[in-house]
Amino acid sequence: MVVELKRSYEECRRQRLEENKKRMEELNLGKLAQALKASSPRTFPVKQVKRSRQPVDLSSVRVRRSSRVSGKPPPTYKEVPIEPLAKPRSYQRRDLLNRFYASDQARQDAIERAEQVESGLGSDFPTFLKPMLQSHVTGGFWLGLSVQFCKMHLSHKDEIITLIDESGNEFPTRYLARKTGLSGGWKGFAVDHQLVDGDALVFQLIKPTKFKVFIIRASELTDNEDDDKDSDVLHMDRSAKRIKASNCFQL
Repeated sequence: MVVELKRSYEECRRQRLEENKKRMEELNLGKLAQALKASSPRTFPVKQVKRSRQPVDLSSVRVRRSSRVSGKPPPTYKEVPIEPLAKPRSYQRRDLLNRFYASDQARQDAIERAEQVESGLGSDFPTFLKPMLQSHVTGGFWLGLSVQFCKMHLSHKDEIITLIDESGNEFPTRYLARKTGLSGGWKGFAVDHQLVDGDALVFQLIKPTKFKVFIIRASELTDNEDDDKDSDVLHMDRSAKRIKASNCFQL
């Protein structure tokens, strides 16, 4: 049965092919196709020529900018590296278990004495006062400065700022403008001067990148009232010496 169906299908297919062939001959479709093929022009693939791109002069291109900043100079995003610090010195690691914690009274007294030193420096150079915390003198050794002072008097880019102590010794530090603080080099200053929690520092900007630093110790206080009186006189004498030394240094 299957063989008979297959034969009948093949016969029907053969008959359709013969009928189609006869119709094509009657319509002359074969000759028409050959004529069209002979009359059509021969086509060749077009070669693509690579064109060299000319560099664009950016100075001649007008940059679209907002009207609010059209009068200002265009921003520059190129990072300008600052000079590296000198080879860092090695310091002995502090014993964090034996930290000095200043009392509230000692901290407040150091701030008051620092305010007296600051007021005695005059107004020729800008100054600010900075009490020391544990994070400033141990562990991370990061010193955040007064944001208002930095915006008014310091550079808006990273700089090397030199700290000068009362003996005239210089300590280069790295100033980070975005964070308004001292990073590299500050540890050396803090360790060399044995700064502890509660100490108060007076910073006097004598040059655009130089601070004269006056240190007022919180650990100099005593609990005895008589000793406090004597220490007050001693602190006033020290403050006067600091001011005199500062005036000599500026000259």
